[in-house]
Amino acid sequence: MAKPQEKVSFGQRLKQIGMVFKFTAKQDRWFTPLVAAAVLIPLALTVAAVILWSWIWLPVGILFTLLAVLIVLNLRSNKAMMNAAEGQPGAAAQIMENMRGDWRVTPAVSSTTQMDMVHLVIGRPGVILLAEGNPQRVRGLLGQEKRRLAKVIGSAPLHDYVIGQEEGELPVRKLRTTLLRLPRALSGKDVNALDKRLKALTARPQMPKGAIPKNMRPQGGAFRQSRGR
Repeated sequence: MAKPQEKVSFGQRLKQIGMVFKFTAKQDRWFTPLVAAAVLIPLALTVAAVILWSWIWLPVGILFTLLAVLIVLNLRSNKAMMNAAEGQPGAAAQIMENMRGDWRVTPAVSSTTQMDMVHLVIGRPGVILLAEGNPQRVRGLLGQEKRRLAKVIGSAPLHDYVIGQEEGELPVRKLRTTLLRLPRALSGKDVNALDKRLKALTARPQMPKGAIPKNMRPQGGAFRQSRGR
């Protein structure tokens, strides 16, 4: 479950908005012209309304201008973030953690040393598995996780997706809209109960597949001592 957000001051909020503006402008060449249009068109209409009718249209026009800029910023920044996340390890989990709504995300419940990973998501649509990495390897990980989860999820729906650009895979930029379109099969109480069961199942993380790094191997003396007990 996403952590509760801390209160952000007005100055910090403005700084965040400024960072989003810079990031989006760098990623999206159409962002600056669209923002300019979102400012100029409402202001031009406001000036015309003030000249033709009354000054009362001035605050209304300013509000509409701010609203238009925020709409452009929201739409284009989301698209820019999706494009930037394409191909990055863990991008699917990061997107899910930033989505609005009650999405319980557990990144990398299963993984390999080659950066293949499967993320677990619990929400109103049911249980969702998101796989990132080499398609052949992650399909094996998906199969293992589906068999493991089938023992505890009962009748809850189970959805699985391989994130990627190939046929049969889900592009990361379409992840948000795809999951939001899934039918809501569980109530809030069902989600809480399912979350508790799966937390108990995933409390002990699995060892990544592949060779164990040297810094993770047990010391020889400790191994012999454990055998001697």
